[in-house]
Amino acid sequence: MAAAGGSATIVEYFGGEDGYRCGYCKNETGNLSHGMWAHSMTVQDYQDLIDRGWRRSGKYVYKPIMNQTCCPQYTIRCQALHFQTSKSHKKVLKKMLKFLSKGDASKVVSEEEPMDSHIEDVVACDLAYKGESHVSQSELTPLSVDHTERVENEDQHTGEKKEEGNVQKVESDSLQLHADKETPVPGEPSHSAKVVHAPPKPGKGADLSKPLCRKAKDIRKERKLQKLLQNQTCTVEGSQLQAADQVFLLQNSKSKTNQPKTIEDFVFVSLPDDAQHKLEFTRFLCDSPLEAENVPNGPECGYGSFHQQYWLDGKIIAVGVIDILPYCVSSVYLYYDPDYSFLSLGVYSALREITFTRQLHEKAPDLCFYYMGFYIHSCPKMRYKGQYRPSDLLCPETYVWTPIEQCLPLLEHSKYCRFNQDGKAVDEGRIKELGRVRVLHKRTVMPYSVYKKRRKGPSDEASVQQYASLVGQTCSERMLLFRS
Repeated sequence: MAAAGGSATIVEYFGGEDGYRCGYCKNETGNLSHGMWAHSMTVQDYQDLIDRGWRRSGKYVYKPIMNQTCCPQYTIRCQALHFQTSKSHKKVLKKMLKFLSKGDASKVVSEEEPMDSHIEDVVACDLAYKGESHVSQSELTPLSVDHTERVENEDQHTGEKKEEGNVQKVESDSLQLHADKETPVPGEPSHSAKVVHAPPKPGKGADLSKPLCRKAKDIRKERKLQKLLQNQTCTVEGSQLQAADQVFLLQNSKSKTNQPKTIEDFVFVSLPDDAQHKLEFTRFLCDSPLEAENVPNGPECGYGSFHQQYWLDGKIIAVGVIDILPYCVSSVYLYYDPDYSFLSLGVYSALREITFTRQLHEKAPDLCFYYMGFYIHSCPKMRYKGQYRPSDLLCPETYVWTPIEQCLPLLEHSKYCRFNQDGKAVDEGRIKELGRVRVLHKRTVMPYSVYKKRRKGPSDEASVQQYASLVGQTCSERMLLFRS
């Protein structure tokens, strides 16, 4: 998906050598991550970045150093099209329906999932980060065509192609930057070998590797019907049913009410005329580094960052911030009125957003996942995201998606794991040509191979190499890395 309107991503890379306080285990210096400031960013670039373990908080984009940080944070996504509501999810949905219909305000919060289960994980971290960039907008705006400097044949003596010596021209009016009023707080399944599922340890939560339990009521009904068919002679228009016909009758005798309900059956149920409350939803584009885009085959609302507002009887009770990207809806955070915490608004909003993802898929077929931020197995209270099934975790080394059921036994033995069990597999998007990294220097766009020769002072190749290895070859050739 090409960027609309010729916009480009402009970032400043900060590295990540210092340790900061962790909001999960409270380690004073154990939280380690790489970070960069996004002055502007296309939705396709951000989609590719989160598929490599990055995450944004406001304009600050960060990536945990997985094999060093005290609490590894694995990117998790839910397969929204195949989502299965759990028992606790149904309780939350039914509780909301009961409250809207009858005004029942039973203030019992689910113990299986915390109230703040939908709030962006990074809010819990006290990671000190680089302050907002003080680079002026004029420095970040490439020169217009009439004023763009042309580099001629600077690389001929090194045997590099002549095209690399030409500085790319970018229209200045296509790179307008947007102010962000937020204060950010940073922070393909593999064909793996057979995994033996370890039983859950006390206090570690439910065993997600096992199938969901069936209701005893449904099991009793099925047994009763089987016994009835075994003890009776069934006839249809005077002819005796054979065994195969009885099986067919058994399979089709269940009423539709006994079939599993979809999430839409709970979310879009009609309220009675005398309902005590009315819940409404509105959606607005919001300020963020992501450039809003509208394409013919995309969702009607377009791509970008949005505020989803929850209004109860004309009063706003919650606001969810989401990013609508080419392949997913990514949850950023939720804030809510604590007076309504008894409604488990964190869980409820997540279920609404999964439903919204399924709706967007009808217009944008490639958009079919719901990204929930990070899954932190080493912090038991942060394991609730594994209850949204089916879901996958991102391998921190090869960046392929692996079903969470295959990951959990590995995480029980080690907090840092490579999920891809193919020992020969490598990061297919790894950096291969450092000279092709795009750089924005003195309002001029150029490949790193040209910038390197122009640069005065100590070499910054190590920093650029680290940046390129983290964002990958594709993003490094599309995004503009600002160099002063």
